[in-house]
Amino acid sequence: MREVIIKQLGLMKYQDAWDEQERIFQSITQSKIETGTYSGPNYILCVEHHPVYTIGKSGDINHLLVNNEYLQKNNIDFVKINRGGDITFHGPGQLVIYPILDLDQYFTDLKKYMRLLEEVVIRVLKEYHIQGERSEGETGVWIDSQNYSSARKICALGVRTSRWVAMHGLALNVNVDLEYFKHIIPCGIAHKGVTSMQQELQQSISIQEVFEKFIKHFQEVFDAKIISEPTSC
Repeated sequence: MREVIIKQLGLMKYQDAWDEQERIFQSITQSKIETGTYSGPNYILCVEHHPVYTIGKSGDINHLLVNNEYLQKNNIDFVKINRGGDITFHGPGQLVIYPILDLDQYFTDLKKYMRLLEEVVIRVLKEYHIQGERSEGETGVWIDSQNYSSARKICALGVRTSRWVAMHGLALNVNVDLEYFKHIIPCGIAHKGVTSMQQELQQSISIQEVFEKFIKHFQEVFDAKIISEPTSC
C-alpha cells in the first residue's frame, strides 16, 4: 500500500503554496533521476488561497476579463503556472488539494489519474446528496453536465507531470464567493456556469469536514495509506 503524508497549509498566498509543491516535487523527481526510482512517501497538500486567478501554460489570456488595475484594486493576484488547463479562480471557501504522487507507484496513465481524482470528488459530493458528474471532453466535476442551459462546474482539475511525478491538482468549491468567477471565462468554457456546495445546498459547509471525507475516499480509490492524519485545513 502506498504511503501518503498530509500537509495542511491553512490560508496561504498561491505563490507560497506553489513553492512548497515545487520543493517536494523536485525532491521526488531528483531521487528518480539519481537512482531511477523513488521509494518514499507521497504527499497531499491541503490549502485555501487568498484570491488569485491562475492560468495554465496553454491558457488564453483573453479569458481574463478584467485589467491589472481591477486586480490591484481588489487585492486579487494573477499567476501564470506550469499546469495544464486554462484560467481558474482560487479563494477562501474553496478546498484546494495538491496531490504530489509518484505515479510509478500507482499506474503510469495520466487520463486514469485524472478520472480517479474526479471519482474521489464525486464520492465526496454524494455524501452531501449532490450528484457530481463528468462531462465528456472536459475535465473536472459538474452538476447537470448534459443539460446545456444548467450545466455548472463544481470542481476544477489541472495537473503537471514529469518522470511520472504529478503535482497541482483540484479545487472544490465549498463556500467560495462565486462572484469572482464572473470576471473570467472559467477553464475557457463560456457556455457553462460555476457552482459551489453552498450554492447547491443553500447552506454553509465545513471545509474541514469535506477535507476529511476527501481523504477517506482518496484512500479507497487510490489504495493509499495515510501516515499523517488530517487535523485542520
